[in-house]
Amino acid sequence: MATIIGGIGSSHAPTIGNAYDKGLQKDPMWEPLFTGYEPARAWLDEIKPDLFVIIYNDHVNRFFFDAWPTFALGVGAVHKQADEGWGKRPLPDLPGDPEFGWHLARSLVDDEFDPTICQEMSVDHGVLSFLPMLTDTDWKIPVVPLAVNVIQHPVPSARRLFKLGTAIRRAVESFPKDKKVVVFGTGGLTHQLHGKQFGQKNQAWDNEFMDLLESDPEQLASLSLTEYMERGGTEGVEMIMWLAMRAAMGPTVKRVHRNYTAPLTTGYGLLALAS
Repeated sequence: MATIIGGIGSSHAPTIGNAYDKGLQKDPMWEPLFTGYEPARAWLDEIKPDLFVIIYNDHVNRFFFDAWPTFALGVGAVHKQADEGWGKRPLPDLPGDPEFGWHLARSLVDDEFDPTICQEMSVDHGVLSFLPMLTDTDWKIPVVPLAVNVIQHPVPSARRLFKLGTAIRRAVESFPKDKKVVVFGTGGLTHQLHGKQFGQKNQAWDNEFMDLLESDPEQLASLSLTEYMERGGTEGVEMIMWLAMRAAMGPTVKRVHRNYTAPLTTGYGLLALAS
């Protein structure tokens, strides 16, 4: 039987990948972020997962506004890197796990979720901005990506994402082969990228959110999308994807590591949890 051994919540942003590629790890502005990932990477090296399930959102690189699925699951053997408009980064494409991917697809449908099944899934900074800080970039650990629509309304509710995480847990536990799985919830934290409140971030809410994710995720699942956007900006709604990771972990978790920094127009958070 497969087992979820850990969960990671991480912000994603194209600026993270840009800073990484330019070697700005020791730059005074970026060092708190990059050093903040080191304990989580050491922990992953210690527990040796066999698979990453990464819940993220696409940024108009794989999907477009004429046809944007609420949930989309990549089941292919390779997930290509999307070119986000300035050329591909110096990273290889990600390996997939078709056997587990198809198992997850069937299990989610049986659980009354209806993801779009993508035999070809390109991934952008929603996955690749933070992943190089957590594992070797020859990508020894395969990835099953699960994209969530947090871009074009109607957006699924926080409660729906929490239920998705519970369904992912059931899928993992019903997989017949031994496999150690780490589930990621990505996005956010608070930010707004347009309008009169461009650049808004709410560090107090970012840290309260990470507190509650550990201790009372049910409270977070009960909030409306409007409440998420009022507290954390319109793009802060991405935070609901962390709830899927937390629900997949089950009722009890232990904090391994936490980091937070807010150098630019968004709060960058990291939370590593053990089962």
